[in-house]
Amino acid sequence: MGVINVTPDSFYDGGRYEKDTTVLLRQAEKILQEGATIIDIGGYSSRPGADPISAEEEKKRTINAIELVSKSFPEAYISVDTFRAEVAWDAVNAGACMINDISGGDLDHHMFDTVASLQVPYVLMHMRGTPQTMKELSKYDDLIGEITDYFQRKLTQLREKGVADVIIDPGFGFAKTIDQNYELLRKLQDFQILDVPVLAGLSRKSMLYKRLKITADEALNGTTVLNTLAILNGASILRVHDVKEAIQTIKILKYTY
Repeated sequence: MGVINVTPDSFYDGGRYEKDTTVLLRQAEKILQEGATIIDIGGYSSRPGADPISAEEEKKRTINAIELVSKSFPEAYISVDTFRAEVAWDAVNAGACMINDISGGDLDHHMFDTVASLQVPYVLMHMRGTPQTMKELSKYDDLIGEITDYFQRKLTQLREKGVADVIIDPGFGFAKTIDQNYELLRKLQDFQILDVPVLAGLSRKSMLYKRLKITADEALNGTTVLNTLAILNGASILRVHDVKEAIQTIKILKYTY
């Protein structure tokens, strides 16, 4: 899954694709040529402390980008990165075929019904609070157990509504400390008990660059290491900014295992 953030303030690529459609389409083409299966387009920055924006502003950023990419690359599978049901609805009607929800339905209680109506695959992520408050909500008695319980409860709700295709994302960096993120990676295979695909979003995150005392721009090598560990521990989808390197990682692991 290759990332395109049409935001001015995302932690790594903010501002690169928001206004220039030529740059946006060039990046979409690059993502596909380098081997990604899915393009994930989002218009709301979920970095810690990001400023909130209205649904109308999010749709203005997101829907236009999805329409452009869908028309230019009709073979592409497009995911919309949003926690708002109305944005998800408009995005699917504009050409998206998957919903990637960082809030697991908690920030918009219409989301599960919307996914059920649209009958598209749904990425169910674990987070507490909002992007503005999540840093203060990282206390767990049993990190893996509590996240597993969260997924079990949400999966039951989705299945009761008739949603068949669900992917879980443990939410690296969302309401977790750096040490908790590494515990999550070490124990990622524990989520296999849920019998659904696992998505890992580790690309250039602060758990890397803060631990290594570098910047996000310098975190590609570390990202490759974490992506390797994620695959070995059961991840089915990698959400990345650097598709070529992720594809190379996958190919080497296929040759080795």
